[in-house]
Amino acid sequence: MHLRLLDKYVLKELLYPFIFGVASFSSIFIASSMLFKIVKYMTTYGASGSSVARMFLYSLPEVINYTFPMAVLLATLMAFGKLSGSSEIIAMKSGGVSYYRIVAPVVIVGFIVSMFSVIWAEKVVPPSKFEAKRILEMEIKGDAKPKTQEHVVIKTLSGGTQRVTYARTFDEKTGIMRNVTIEEFTKNRLSRIQTAKTARWEGNKWVLRDGNIFTMDDKEGIASKAVFKSQVIPLRTTPREISWEQKDADEMTLGELRGYIRVLERQKLPTAQCWTEIFMRFAIPLASFVFALLGAPLGTQRQRSGSSIGLGISVIVIFVYYGIMAFTTGLGKGGVIPPILGAMASNIVCLIAGIVMLRKADY
Repeated sequence: MHLRLLDKYVLKELLYPFIFGVASFSSIFIASSMLFKIVKYMTTYGASGSSVARMFLYSLPEVINYTFPMAVLLATLMAFGKLSGSSEIIAMKSGGVSYYRIVAPVVIVGFIVSMFSVIWAEKVVPPSKFEAKRILEMEIKGDAKPKTQEHVVIKTLSGGTQRVTYARTFDEKTGIMRNVTIEEFTKNRLSRIQTAKTARWEGNKWVLRDGNIFTMDDKEGIASKAVFKSQVIPLRTTPREISWEQKDADEMTLGELRGYIRVLERQKLPTAQCWTEIFMRFAIPLASFVFALLGAPLGTQRQRSGSSIGLGISVIVIFVYYGIMAFTTGLGKGGVIPPILGAMASNIVCLIAGIVMLRKADY
């Protein structure tokens, strides 16, 4: 029974610093980047208050997702700093409670926050970020349609021929592209150009209608021209896949990313950036669990009982963590190292450090 009371006591010490951490770190993110952008949109584009407010709200989930690990670290440091400073950890050990048992509720909370953050990053962040982008492009900057429906570009590779398909507009629901231009390159040389008024998705294939074919020559330019009413093009990308291609990787759900990777693999294009993004969806949430392991022994020092010291240590650890992440994810996206290593390297480093420090703190 006394262990349950101990768990409740430790969790109580953790709760308020965690809420404070989410609020404070979110405020730092907002003040350092978002406020400047908001002022710019209002002054440069004359954006209305309602549009800016909605864009701001839809941008918050991504900010909050980044603050979860930071808040766990700060809360753990402050809670164990307070317990250590008042010699309560020594008293608990004297009562026969092991250090690992004292740390257990914090580690469990870190794991729960990590699992919640995985769901948050998958279900909330991508659609909210995409909606924020839609508001920016359609309402603030004044575009008539979202970018995913205009200026569509599709790159495909078949044998030694690379095709770049461009459409002025695209409607995923009807499966129609309008004002289509297809450029074919053979050995990095433009060999053929096709133009058409429309391209429609019919029976798992794209059909061009009312178009022209221009055969290109290096010396003379257009060598020949042909007109056609209807023609099937070797493009297997479905309307849904085209929409995936027009989104940034961080705006896609995991399902969309996996589908996009299949498209890229079919076209023999690099997939490292998308795989790194997939692993990042787990790496950042897992930082909450890792920081719980690391924060407990860091906070278990009598001289680190002050909240200002805890905040300072948090900033240093966070700076090192995201510094490593920025470096390794860049290598992962570039294909220099495996994407999973690029995304998880900072977690691995902090996890090893946390385990070593936990073992030392138990003595």
